[in-house]
Amino acid sequence: MDHAIGIDIGGTNLRAAVVDPTGAVVDAVSVDTPTDAGALDEALVDVIGELSGRHAVSAVGLAVAGFVSRDQQTVRFAPHLPWRDAAVPARISPRVGLPVFLEHDANSAAWGEARFGPAGAGENVAVLAIGTGIGAALLVDGRLYRGSNGVAPELGHLQVVPGGRQCACGKSGCFERYCSGTALAATAAELLAAEPGRPSELRRAPDGVTGAAVADAAAAGDPVALETMADFAYWLGMGLSIVADVFDPDLIVVAGGVATSAPLFLDDARRVYAGLVTGAGHRRLARIRRSELGVAAAMVGAAELARRNAAASGTDRIGGGGAEAP
Repeated sequence: MDHAIGIDIGGTNLRAAVVDPTGAVVDAVSVDTPTDAGALDEALVDVIGELSGRHAVSAVGLAVAGFVSRDQQTVRFAPHLPWRDAAVPARISPRVGLPVFLEHDANSAAWGEARFGPAGAGENVAVLAIGTGIGAALLVDGRLYRGSNGVAPELGHLQVVPGGRQCACGKSGCFERYCSGTALAATAAELLAAEPGRPSELRRAPDGVTGAAVADAAAAGDPVALETMADFAYWLGMGLSIVADVFDPDLIVVAGGVATSAPLFLDDARRVYAGLVTGAGHRRLARIRRSELGVAAAMVGAAELARRNAAASGTDRIGGGGAEAP
């Protein structure tokens, strides 16, 4: 079988998987994402070498949380990564002896969901990959939409709170500062600081107040964590209403690491969305579904795109006869 490696390079974790043509993950490794560009290159070479040493693979796909050039050869800018105008495929490919392809992480997740998950059930689909920040992708009439310069759509950096929380992109008040794993930690920390005497298991979290700690505490019924999740659900619903106002998708897929906690917030977010979308009560609402591929979506999509790019066939349309890569 024609296996490929898909690597999801996020601001916190670098996750790599060997993926078969059916979208199944057959092997995987995960490491912390280095904060130095050279060290990040080395980490990629190491994980590719480890996986390709155990499996025969045809190509490598990199799903990057940042601006990817339209020719998909350069990482222009990544708020949570150290690369700037970096020709990553040209640097990595000779070192690993495999063709390496670059794609935005949310586009990769959207492609994976379209090939093997719920996005294949929609023609106009928005995918929000919520992790350290927010990645976003659009499938318009079944095709990936990249914009004129290859960087669309940066929904996570829409300003929703003028003068709000500082964002790694250089702006303040961005959507992802209120709706992401990082945002969960920030909101919980603010609530704890505002009421120092308020009891919460988060004060004793072994690794500090992190998004994962908030999700775990909310699942256990911690009141501060539940209030944090309610705040997160509001911002997600509000953001989805903006997405619907601008793009009018028939399906919205919530993906990324935070989506694993969807039972704690997704129904509330749906209600907020339904109340805030323009023309509420007089229009057909988008279906809002949790990713079926979970945290593997970007890896699966990147591997599928790399495999098809290596075969040099087709276009980036999702249709009844299956998907073809750009």
